[in-house]
Amino acid sequence: MSGPLTVYEAESLQQPILVVAYAGWSDAGDAATTAVRSLLEQFQMSRYACIDTEEYLDFTVVRPHVRIRDGDQREVVWPNHEFFAARLGGTGPDLLVGLGVEPHLRWKSYARSFVELVRAADARLVVLLGAYLGEVIYSQPIQVGGYTSDAELAERLELVRPSYEGPTGIVGVLGDALRSEKIETASLWAQIPHYVPTTPNARAALALLHALQRASGLRFDLGSLEREAASFDEEVSQLVATDPQLAAYVRELKRRVFTQ
Repeated sequence: MSGPLTVYEAESLQQPILVVAYAGWSDAGDAATTAVRSLLEQFQMSRYACIDTEEYLDFTVVRPHVRIRDGDQREVVWPNHEFFAARLGGTGPDLLVGLGVEPHLRWKSYARSFVELVRAADARLVVLLGAYLGEVIYSQPIQVGGYTSDAELAERLELVRPSYEGPTGIVGVLGDALRSEKIETASLWAQIPHYVPTTPNARAALALLHALQRASGLRFDLGSLEREAASFDEEVSQLVATDPQLAAYVRELKRRVFTQ
């Protein structure tokens, strides 16, 4: 490949499903990136591709790291956007996972590199994960909404077409670019309480992966994340119980929600 995109593996994937999350504006409570990291931890994955971020990141904001290798050799590790593949076998699709920091610059150019990657991998579906803050009750199930270009998939996921108009992030830009190229796309967003400062929001990450299972037909081991979500619930419940001002706000929020 020429330009910022490098594909390392010559062996083709089997109709992969590409799942991507970006740290930053589209990742409230670190929910989307936590969901993707959970996938990276549970599958045996190989490095598939990379988008060089020289043109897209401000390295004074997201700095490269220095590490020591071979005993005394110093090496600079750049915060490039890496993509990893898991060949799952059988007749189903393979899994391709991407994780990175939201680009600071040249989003149109980045979107072209991303579409080039999708074409090179021959992905059958691209799932973009995100999370946003809202006035929701912390003890209620996390709601996952979003958009998909597949009407049947939208019905299966019970997605309501979003009515939001306003500023967007790289997830919105990539979704638009993929739809313009007639590439099957699903954008899944978890809504999390704006008044809960605890991160990562494991409950939201778990909700995203449940929605991803329904969207992709793949099955994941969610045991570890379920335990993290249970601990998260306990921590947030204790936080609300010991903060009179926060408890009063939650009571008022419940009153407004349940009387609508």
